[in-house]
Amino acid sequence: MPLIQNTYGKGRVRIMRVKRDGERHEVRELTVQTMLTGAFEASYTEGDNASVIATDSIKNIVNIVARDHVGAENEDYAGKLAAYFLDHYAHVEKVDIFASETRWARLAVDGAPHAHSFTLDANGRPFVKLSATRTGSTLSSGIEGFTFMKTTQSGWENYWMDEVTTLKPTADRMFATAMDASWRWSSVPASYADANAKVFDAALKVFATTYSPGVQNTLYLMGEAVLAAVPEIAEISLACPNKHYLPIDLTPFGRSFDGQVFVPTDEPHGQIECTVARG
Repeated sequence: MPLIQNTYGKGRVRIMRVKRDGERHEVRELTVQTMLTGAFEASYTEGDNASVIATDSIKNIVNIVARDHVGAENEDYAGKLAAYFLDHYAHVEKVDIFASETRWARLAVDGAPHAHSFTLDANGRPFVKLSATRTGSTLSSGIEGFTFMKTTQSGWENYWMDEVTTLKPTADRMFATAMDASWRWSSVPASYADANAKVFDAALKVFATTYSPGVQNTLYLMGEAVLAAVPEIAEISLACPNKHYLPIDLTPFGRSFDGQVFVPTDEPHGQIECTVARG
């Protein structure tokens, strides 16, 4: 029987890179998955491992490239890692890398950023996704589970109504989500970190300052704003599950609902997704 497709590699390789610039240090912690595609069919069909780069060696390469490029931005590090495999192993045709960042925020002491002390920044996990061959590559950056909310300036009205509709329209509701988003690069920015910061600034400004008639419209406007702010991005995909805050009925206790007390729930949730690209 034919072997249709195969790939293999090493997952969950954890690395912490510390760039030491005098007393001031920069830290980047990544969890890396590296997958190789190429002339490895015989290891599957014949048990011949002669062409197989051991997954332990793949782990070692992840670490070696991290040491050789301590200060590289995550996107650049992924590129260097892919290049190592393509440059050193002629039978490797494609390298797929997914690197997820654990973010650390600089600790403030007496109001001033400390040179080498950090606290865990738990809001969202940035990631880099790279697919590279010898003829080209596709690079995306993104974030998983980035959580934000606003307590007003959001509604849901004038939607389809029929015999199964029970949800009541509202012009004023809370809007909260844990967003997954990714953006594909069409060119290299002067700084990935600065460009990624502009993504968040543009998207969150729309979220905070624009009335939302629905998550769908807000996602589209956020995507538009990101493409306007960062010309090096070709397209952006956003997925926003609703994190519901439901009004609590206190009328049995002689208290009317005044928009102050809710019960948080995210199950079940609406799942809204879209991709916005340049025309």
